[in-house]
Amino acid sequence: MKIARFVLKIVALSLTVAAGVCCIIAYWDKIAAFFHCAKEKLPGGGCCCCHSEYDDYADWDD
Repeated sequence: MKIARFVLKIVALSLTVAAGVCCIIAYWDKIAAFFHCAKEKLPGGGCCCCHSEYDDYADWDD
């Protein structure tokens, strides 16, 4: 009986984790929009990820 309870707990945990992952995948666009809006509202929350990848090489001389 203890083994059956243990197996059922593992199954329940697996299903819970799978449901959480599915919710994150389903609402990813809303989660990303929320964090983007929150970053804009915070002081000094300038977008540091919007720089061009070529800005890193601007100081190189050809």
